[in-house]
Amino acid sequence: MGKKKVNVISYLYLIGMAITTIGFCCPMFKGLFGSSANGFKFINFDNSGFVTIGALLIFIGAVVGLAYAVLPMLGIKLPSSDLVKTVAVIASIAGGIVLVIGFQDNAVYKAIAKGFLKNATYGFYMVVVGWVLALVGKFAK
Repeated sequence: MGKKKVNVISYLYLIGMAITTIGFCCPMFKGLFGSSANGFKFINFDNSGFVTIGALLIFIGAVVGLAYAVLPMLGIKLPSSDLVKTVAVIASIAGGIVLVIGFQDNAVYKAIAKGFLKNATYGFYMVVVGWVLALVGKFAK
């Protein structure tokens, strides 16, 4: 019985998408009077726009990518899992770009966008680090 060699790079995608999902749930931006907003605060179905679409793309892309990374490890075969994982990380990053573009449409979000990195908290940085790890894990072989 030989042991199966484990490639660390193959787990970077899983770790990256998990960090992105967790970072989305953590405070991403600090607001006025010490309040903070996690990714779910940007989802507003009453007045949906670019910000809502971007936030949904970030979260759904991260969760789908995480599911397609974990389920094959549990022995569940999924069709086109490699393609879906690629699309998931690209959709999540595209959601981040759409979210930043959507910040320019609303006066409240413009205040956040002016000091974008100044107002960013650990959730934002976790999302970005998760994207980088997922990209490295997906494309570095």
